[in-house]
Amino acid sequence: MTTRNQMGSTAVLTCTVTLDPAFGIAPVDPRLFGSFVEHMGRCVYGGVFEPGHAEADTDGLRADVLKLVRELGITVARYPGGNFVSGYRWEDGVGPVADRPRRLDLAWRSVETNAFGLNEFMTWTQRAAVEPMMAVNLGTRGIQEACDLLEYANHPGGTYWSDLRRRHGVADPYGIELWCLGNEMDGPWQVGHKSADAYGALAAETAKAMRQVDPSVKLVACGSSNDRMPTFGAWEATVLDHTFDHVDYISLHAYFEKHGDDRASFLASGLAMDRFIDGVVATADHVAAKKRSRKKLQLSFDEWNIWYESRFAGYTNLEWAEAPRLIEDEYTVEDAVVVGSLLMSLLRHADRVGVACLAQLVNIIAPIRAESDRPAWRQTIFHPFALTARHARGTVLRAEPRTSTYDTARHGDVPVADVVATHDPETGQVTVLALNRSESEPVNLTAQLRALPGLRVVEHVVLGGDSAELLHTNNAEDPDRVQPRTSTDHTLTDGELTAALPPVSWTMLRLAPTA
Repeated sequence: MTTRNQMGSTAVLTCTVTLDPAFGIAPVDPRLFGSFVEHMGRCVYGGVFEPGHAEADTDGLRADVLKLVRELGITVARYPGGNFVSGYRWEDGVGPVADRPRRLDLAWRSVETNAFGLNEFMTWTQRAAVEPMMAVNLGTRGIQEACDLLEYANHPGGTYWSDLRRRHGVADPYGIELWCLGNEMDGPWQVGHKSADAYGALAAETAKAMRQVDPSVKLVACGSSNDRMPTFGAWEATVLDHTFDHVDYISLHAYFEKHGDDRASFLASGLAMDRFIDGVVATADHVAAKKRSRKKLQLSFDEWNIWYESRFAGYTNLEWAEAPRLIEDEYTVEDAVVVGSLLMSLLRHADRVGVACLAQLVNIIAPIRAESDRPAWRQTIFHPFALTARHARGTVLRAEPRTSTYDTARHGDVPVADVVATHDPETGQVTVLALNRSESEPVNLTAQLRALPGLRVVEHVVLGGDSAELLHTNNAEDPDRVQPRTSTDHTLTDGELTAALPPVSWTMLRLAPTA
């Protein structure tokens, strides 16, 4: 239980933190627990939608997937892309299925049958009890098509597109509030890729027109595809120069992976997410200052996950096919620990991150896997997401954990432990999320809770903590091999909570009033 600190002496690994409801960051926005359904691989076809499956309902929606989606606790589902949207004609996916055209999807070199479209997606969101987040095509299309889609979806009736929706069997408007103005338009891989100036101008005019159709919409401008893009920062600044007064969010996308055997850097992925968020906030606030605006632009982190992108051969090597198997990564215990840490980063920035979407939902780098000959199952990353979505309620508390550091190849010195906590003033419940990045030593966590008296520990669960199990996965043959385990290794006395955090682990401690 000892390690060398930076001064060269031997010391027990510890982490101390003080939690006080008087010092909050922001309320937890339920939209932080969103996900992503793209027409890519087997996310839609063979994922959420599979007519003929033993678990499919009369609309072809898989009930076993829906059950897991509800258990996962997602609140928002972004649709229909992703790269897919930049070449998508939304009209292809409405009306009688027999009349819908088959198209080439240039984004993923797939054949799109259009058997599943907007109305099928909206039926699915209603059964999943999630909010839709629509993306419009600003790659090959523009202002008029975006307004047409919005009119079809949200206008009550009496116009061409709203009456067409009614003829398609949907009498009431959907009232979709969240809309993405395109996707990753900075990426040269994107169909209809644009410069920051060209995209910013188009996005601003599209936003203004869409608000004339429906003033209630909330709009997301495209930020950089990732913070490794050569235009990162400059892209956001230019786009926001055009759109700042017309949008509610700017997007962030980030995927993380373990490089070789460098577990130490992988476990610090949350710090990279922190830096990315902080950089975009700084740029947005710089634009606000230039415009003499008091507006605090929100962030939409609408694509994030672990993705072993280095294993992906690239879309140009794909053969044309319907719903091909693409990037169906099988996640390990250590992946789940990192996903837990990324959720902690999002919560820590709850004052500025208003929407976040785990990409994707089913089969494609997903928490849920599905096959045609068996029930759907939970991947390892399902568990930290479901626990956080269920229990991180109320207000995120300002936590400044004090702990030692260790050196990493990709991030330099990083804290060995991390802590994020929420407090729900309505129920009095406190949820503490804690991370131990050490590969060999437990961390003794001490949390001072004197400002939150009268609590008891009602749940203590751990993912990770056993080096022999860090590469274990859940799969079709053993779908429940990895699950959170219950721990009793804690005490709560005189307002001081102590708990042992095993090596390479993510921990949730839930506390509730004694009375």
